[in-house]
Amino acid sequence: MQLSQHLAEYISACFTGLWVQSHEHEDALTEIAQMCHAQLWRLVVWDVNRGLSIHRQNDASVDTGTNDPLAAIHSLDALGSSEGASLLILVNFHRFLQSPEIIQALAAQITKGKQNRTFVLILSPVVQIPVELEKLFVVLEHDLPARQQLHEIARGIATEDGELPEGSGLDMLLDAAAGLTRYEAESAFSLSLVRHGRIVPDAVWDLKCQTLKKSGLMQLYRGTEDFSSLGGLASLKAFTKRALLQPSRNNPLKRPRGVLLLSPPGCGKSQFCKCLGKETGRPVLILDVGTLMGSLVGQTEERTRQALQIADAMAPCVLMIDEVEKAFAGVGNSGQTDSGVSSRMFGSFLSWLNDHDSDVFVVCTANDVAKLPPEFSRAERFDATFFLDFPGREQKQAIWQIYLNLFEIDRDQTLPPDENWTGAEVRACCRLAALLDVPLVQAAQNVVPVAATAAEAVERLRTWAGGRCLDADKPGIYQPEAAPTGSRRKVVRGVSNN
Repeated sequence: MQLSQHLAEYISACFTGLWVQSHEHEDALTEIAQMCHAQLWRLVVWDVNRGLSIHRQNDASVDTGTNDPLAAIHSLDALGSSEGASLLILVNFHRFLQSPEIIQALAAQITKGKQNRTFVLILSPVVQIPVELEKLFVVLEHDLPARQQLHEIARGIATEDGELPEGSGLDMLLDAAAGLTRYEAESAFSLSLVRHGRIVPDAVWDLKCQTLKKSGLMQLYRGTEDFSSLGGLASLKAFTKRALLQPSRNNPLKRPRGVLLLSPPGCGKSQFCKCLGKETGRPVLILDVGTLMGSLVGQTEERTRQALQIADAMAPCVLMIDEVEKAFAGVGNSGQTDSGVSSRMFGSFLSWLNDHDSDVFVVCTANDVAKLPPEFSRAERFDATFFLDFPGREQKQAIWQIYLNLFEIDRDQTLPPDENWTGAEVRACCRLAALLDVPLVQAAQNVVPVAATAAEAVERLRTWAGGRCLDADKPGIYQPEAAPTGSRRKVVRGVSNN
């Protein structure tokens, strides 16, 4: 339903206090003006730059010149009439709601509006209603353009043959443009025409990257590694590819939610997330929960909501939250340590995981399941929980070959004993050999595997995962084997950062 339809219903029901959240004021004003013209309602618009403008029925407007916010509120008394409604739009008026006089005048005008059919509408990009006015306002959202509107905008800019893609190319373009405002979409399409002579998704993603840079809440990763650079993990790869590449655009209930990955450190969880984005053609958003913490009261909660809104706007995408158990480790004692800030942030994230209908595939990684609250991994928040175990000897040989090539090391030299090594430790050995210009066997003396430094924690994690998690390497439930870790037939981590 369009904004004008919602407004018409609330005005007809005599809701005299209206707050419209919009980042596209000109489009919202145009839509409201057309509604008022069709309904024969009076329309007055005020902003601090142009003052008060009275819109006539012939779509022209008369400027009164006053830029006093208090006088603008009082001017609505003179426009009241029993013949029809009168609507006063206050643009970006949240900036003036710290004044007691203005709050009192708004409250009086909204209450009086039920007798003389005058309506106050605040048009603002944020919702900041003083507590004195909370019960007097109803909040509406001016929706971002849908796919059909984005398609119309693109067709209006790409006027020549071949400038606008068709078929799957058009779907990719509209996916990339999802979440942009009308102004941003026009700018992105125009930039693409200038750069490439046609409209392509890459130019749209460049503009979306600016959204992340301005917020400072997330990072965008668009690498070149795909599943071919990450051996093993056959079951996890098949599950995620099938979930993400299934057509589910017309039914949000069929959209995948995400996976939770558990493993000892260094087994390739983080790199899998990055490869998943390239494999499925989706950008990877990396959310560091620490960046959400703010020093002011309410800032953390606001930044959390903003980050989740950005993720929704960037859909379709992969949202990666690394080391999630560390990010939410203090939730249990939040009331005693930070006045409940971490608990409220965690609650907002859980609610979004359960309720969001955007095409955001969430991948969370963890090394210590004991620190995760039990409600975090319940059904319908993730599609599955996978356990990534240490790689077996055969797979480890493939890892050696990948890193010997990457660091340009002689492949004929003797490989060091690598029992219980992870892919990250193989990489570290090759990097040190190249850095110090020493043989691999000598470089290996500087590598202490996590299987030795955290043996008890690793075994505890493997024991917990048995019967509880899916096996990332083969179909079915993970069952730890009794054989030594180094001889197990497990996965290959071709490139591992974690």
